[in-house]
Order: sequence, then structure tokens, then C-alpha cells
Amino acid sequence: MKRRMTGLTAMAVLAPLTLTACGGGGGGSTAGGDVESLTVVDYYNNEPDKTLVQEAIDRCATELGVTIERETVPGKDLIQKVLQRASSKTLPDVLMIDNPDVQEIAATGGLSPLSEYDVDTSGFAEGMLEAATYEGEVYGLAPTANTLGIFYNTELLAAAGVEPPTTWDELKAAAAKLTQGETYGVAFSGIATYEGSWQFLPFMWSNGGDETDLTSPEVAEGLALWKDLVDSGSASSSVINWSQSDVKDQFAAGKAAMMVNGPWQIPALQESPDLAWDSVQIPVNEPGQTSIAPLGGEVWTVPVTGDDAKQAKAAEFVQCISNDENQLALAEARYTVPTKTTLAEEYVTRVPEMESFTEQVANARSRTGQLGEQWPEAATVIYNAVQLALTGKASAEEAFEQASAG
Repeated sequence: MKRRMTGLTAMAVLAPLTLTACGGGGGGSTAGGDVESLTVVDYYNNEPDKTLVQEAIDRCATELGVTIERETVPGKDLIQKVLQRASSKTLPDVLMIDNPDVQEIAATGGLSPLSEYDVDTSGFAEGMLEAATYEGEVYGLAPTANTLGIFYNTELLAAAGVEPPTTWDELKAAAAKLTQGETYGVAFSGIATYEGSWQFLPFMWSNGGDETDLTSPEVAEGLALWKDLVDSGSASSSVINWSQSDVKDQFAAGKAAMMVNGPWQIPALQESPDLAWDSVQIPVNEPGQTSIAPLGGEVWTVPVTGDDAKQAKAAEFVQCISNDENQLALAEARYTVPTKTTLAEEYVTRVPEMESFTEQVANARSRTGQLGEQWPEAATVIYNAVQLALTGKASAEEAFEQASAG
């Protein structure tokens, strides 16, 4: 999960520009005519994702009978690129964006709702549809999703006689017993960025906490858990500076027996052949609670270009790249999870190491589901509160009040 966000002020520029972007995504069609080509912009600019996604794009190009001109840009540059292309009236026909950005961009009028093209959105995971929905309209589809779980070193747990934790008490007990020498029991990312907020959400949501009231006891209890892990020495105090990649490095090096992380780290873990690991869902506070983690993943959308024929064909492309074949192919190749829940059983049969993450996605939640465009403000309060608590500047109960006031 990498959050890519610019301010609402910048995004507001998109609204008047997209409405006049009648040039569409390039030549090859006029409104009402046959569509021979589409342009696509995404941020899969690194391998192997770039090639794996290209294969899905090529399958859809063949199915739709069009040629596709693809442009990949770094994730941090995507929104600025969209603004520039809107200004020059060269918006792409298909735009892939990080799911937390969908509502913000849809609010500008820059995206076309899929209901205008009779796109079938049934069968998709509720959380992912929620992420792509603004004012009752679905604006895009995601072929796959990712989320968070607990990775654990099977050899270290076996040697310590520890079972994978399912509750917070079990997590604390296991982490304490596994902390030996230079190895901490657990690692997570408490960094002062959206990554830190993303990692905290399962502990807040699963305990009944909600971003609409960050000062609730349920939210404070989740932060108290993290603070207890650090204060007791079961987790390193350096978690306040660790990105999720840093956490993966600690785990791969044997310096953490467990870690909170996502399945996108699996290819890197496989580069350490001596590392034996498995995964479980994020533990809950009390038995019987549902483990709820955030949904990551990218949504394919149809920008408003003013070319009706191309917009309709772009909607067909969005449907195609999210079909069963592409969901399974992309999920299997990239260690992500199909967003159609009916594909879960077949997928786990193909990729058994993704079982816990597939289960986690079934109950995962959209970050923007409650607050929509205001989500970044809450995310900032969350990671600032985490920093205050883990550095000893505030108690878990006081941290969110201080962060909100600041």
C-alpha cells in the first residue's frame, strides 16, 4: 500500500478542465464512431508488475479489437500527470488510480460513473466497491486487492513452543516469549506517514473503533496494545521510523519473529530460501470479534473526455480487465487477491500461501468508506497519535486528542 495524495485545492483544478477535455485520449475515434484505439495511464512502472499488467492489457486489447497506447508513470507523479493532461485536453481514455483517491477525483466530475455503460459490478468484494463509490455511483473496478496480516517465522515459533496468535493477549504473550537476543517478538510500521496509519487500522477497526471518532476508548485500546509492545521491549522502539519495507527487512533478517505486513512482500521473502514463514489474520482484542483490515489495490476508471464512443469502449476495457480470467492471472502472478469473492476458493487452491490474506480481504474495509474525501485528515491524526504514544509524549488515551488538536 502506497498512499498517493495531493491536496483538495489541486484536485479542484481538475473539474473545469475535464469538462472541456473534448479531445479525449487521442485520435482514432469521434463521438458515435468506431473505436480503434484507447490510451491508458497507470503507475505500474516497475518490474515485474509492469509486464504482468501489460499481459492483462494485451488480452483485453485483443478481446475488444482495439490497439492500446499505454503510459506508465511513477505513483507519486500520477495525480500531477492527470492535472497536466486535463489542462492540455489529453486525458487518457482509461485511468488507473489508487483506491483511496477515487472519491476525491470523482467529486471533481472528472470520472464517468460505470452505470452509464451497464458495467456489471455484482460479485465484487463490498469494501472495494465502497472505495470506488461516490454519492451512490461506482466509478471504477479493481481486478485484485491487497491487505495486511501477520507473517510469522515458523521455525522460531516452533522452537519457542508458540502458536500463531489470534487475540491481542496471545500476541503480547507470543511476542514476549519470542523476544530473545537481537530478535524482537514482533515488528510493525509506526512511521509518521500514511503507511503508519494503514498498519494501525486493523487494530482500531477490529476492536470496534472508527475514524469518525478517534477519541473513543476502542481506538485508544488499539494504540495501547502497540505502546505495550514497544514499552515492554517486545517490539523495537525503531518502529516509529520503519516503513513496511523496513519491517520486511527486519523479518527476513531474523530480527523479528513476527511482522504486520502485506502479501506484496512475498516475492522479497522468497529471495531468502532459508526463511520459513506462514501467515495468519490480524489478531483481535476479544475472541469472537471479526478481524477487519484495510483494502489496498488500484481501481481502473473512465475519465470524462467528451468522446462518448471512447468512453463506452473504455468502460468495456474496465469490465474486461476485471473479469475472472484477468483477476486470477493477476492475483496469482502478483500475490494479490481477486476482488470477486466467488474466485476465492479456486485462487487459494492455486496459491495456498495466500489463504489468510484471501480470508482477510473478505471482511476488509475501504479507508474512504466513512469519511470519503476527508480521509487524509483522519489518516494524519492517526499517524501523529501513534508517534506521540510510542515516543512517550502522550498516553494512548491522550494521544488522539493531542493529535487532533495539533
